[in-house]
Amino acid sequence: MMMIGEAEGLGGDRLLARNGAEETPGGGHGLPGRILLVDDDPAMRQLVADYLEDHNMRIYCACRRQEMTRLLASSDPDLVILDLQLGQEDGLDLLREIRSSSDIPVIITTGHRRDEIDRVVGLELGADDYLTKPFGLRELLARIRAVLRRRQAAQTGLPRDGERGRYRFGGWQLDRRARRLTDPKGRPVALTKGEYALLIAFIEAPERPLTREFLLQATRVHEDIFDRSIDVQVLRLRRKLEADPTSPRVIRTERGVGYVFALRVEVL
Repeated sequence: MMMIGEAEGLGGDRLLARNGAEETPGGGHGLPGRILLVDDDPAMRQLVADYLEDHNMRIYCACRRQEMTRLLASSDPDLVILDLQLGQEDGLDLLREIRSSSDIPVIITTGHRRDEIDRVVGLELGADDYLTKPFGLRELLARIRAVLRRRQAAQTGLPRDGERGRYRFGGWQLDRRARRLTDPKGRPVALTKGEYALLIAFIEAPERPLTREFLLQATRVHEDIFDRSIDVQVLRLRRKLEADPTSPRVIRTERGVGYVFALRVEVL
């Protein structure tokens, strides 16, 4: 392993490439495998980097904003693992910076289960997944591969039939190919990534009660996140779809179950 920080005086940066050998990226799964790890804990960086290197991934490490920005520009990573607890720097600000110029997949990590608000905000800002420390390295690897598979499918695969279609419900229209929602007057309505995923889950199963657990999975907000976060997502979506969010007629609460999308959905 070569320590860039030692060789070039760049502090937290590190490039791992086992003996310079040509390797199959992504742990032999045919996936891209250049990972940018942003964490200010040297022990954590070493642990994660060693493990991912053992699975044939190329790891770039940074502990500060400046290093992260430079490596994003110079190393063309396939995925970022970003710790939200970075000492003097705010990981959410770094996530905003990444999303302002790139759609690179990002997995965020947090140090405490009580940081559910940061996790929700991180997902709203465009993170693709998250893990709470301490996490298992096997799970981290599985999450990386899952995110990279989704990314690869989106870039190279043909859209599914439903993703090519348009939907109409109660005067609203959703064009999945363009990811564009318009209200009954034809005006575009902006949706966050989480709101869009939630709306898709609803329109694919209209007029059927859906549990919170199903909706959590459908929006890729995993089971160990604060369970009421799905209620926050629903509230935000209601504010955009409902004439009166306090008396919802589109997304109704199904007591003891979850929610139901009450409108009929027409595929155009």
